[in-house]
Amino acid sequence: MNERNYSSIVDIDLPLDGNSTMRKKKICILGGNGFVGQQIIRQLNPSHRQVRVLSRSANRADSAHVEYIQADVHDQDTLIKYFKDTDAVINLVGILNEQRDNGEGFYQAHVELTQKVVRACQASNTTRLLHMSALNAADDTSTSFYLRTKGEAEHYIFSATGLDVTVFRPSVIFGQEDSFTNRFAGLLQQIPLFFPLACANARFAPVYVGDVAKAYVKALEMPETFMHSYNLCGPQTYTLQEIVIYLKELLKLKRLIIPLNSPLSRMQAEMMEYVPGKPFSRDNFRSLQIDSICCEQTNTLESVFGIKPTALEDVVPEYLLKK
Repeated sequence: MNERNYSSIVDIDLPLDGNSTMRKKKICILGGNGFVGQQIIRQLNPSHRQVRVLSRSANRADSAHVEYIQADVHDQDTLIKYFKDTDAVINLVGILNEQRDNGEGFYQAHVELTQKVVRACQASNTTRLLHMSALNAADDTSTSFYLRTKGEAEHYIFSATGLDVTVFRPSVIFGQEDSFTNRFAGLLQQIPLFFPLACANARFAPVYVGDVAKAYVKALEMPETFMHSYNLCGPQTYTLQEIVIYLKELLKLKRLIIPLNSPLSRMQAEMMEYVPGKPFSRDNFRSLQIDSICCEQTNTLESVFGIKPTALEDVVPEYLLKK
């Protein structure tokens, strides 16, 4: 799920008091043109709001309620400029792979950008910050650059002063434009007969993008979520092999799924590290050594946000079978 570096400003209608009078709150979203960001904007009902999207390339046409502006969200002054007069910031920016396997790309996307976001919030007196992290984020124990930098960003955010922070830690996110189910479906269709599957026993609790977006929207008006992190998981746990078999059967493909042991999985990661697009990398292999799941007590979608988690099987056929 490669999230691109974008920013949006969204106006939300909220009551001033018990009367019918409404005022608009402005929210700045980094990653607003990506997979999760677009879902959040849809959940905010943009027919009543004005959206401004900042991106490195304004590659979408403007509409009545969305304005696209080319800008560099890694520039500190740009962030301060567009955070001014906003009530909340949502940071969704993240990457799953980097150009070189040295942590620099992850550090820039996850830690350095987060530090700039925090400083820009402080400089512009914007106190509300919602941040996208990941399950198993750990800044000092993980061998994965992805998980380590996600954890370091979390640590920095919670140690900052003057901010009301909420952090979300989802398992793998699925939905119509994801790079998880769509990627494996595409690989299954391209590779004939035999499908060698690395880290086949890695476990996930895939969470629906619409549910993640709802949690963000709800949290905007939930002061009780300040200074907390929330694990977000779907209703069921699967091994990677079970998910790939499900996709194969859904697409009615005749493929023999061959689970690879750890040495062979590592070897596949070494080879794929240099394939354009990096369908599987060394850091992906390291991340998959830890199951991306929630126990019943830590899955907060329903207990905190009142959202019944959507099952993988209820959504995936709707978009994969239409292609």
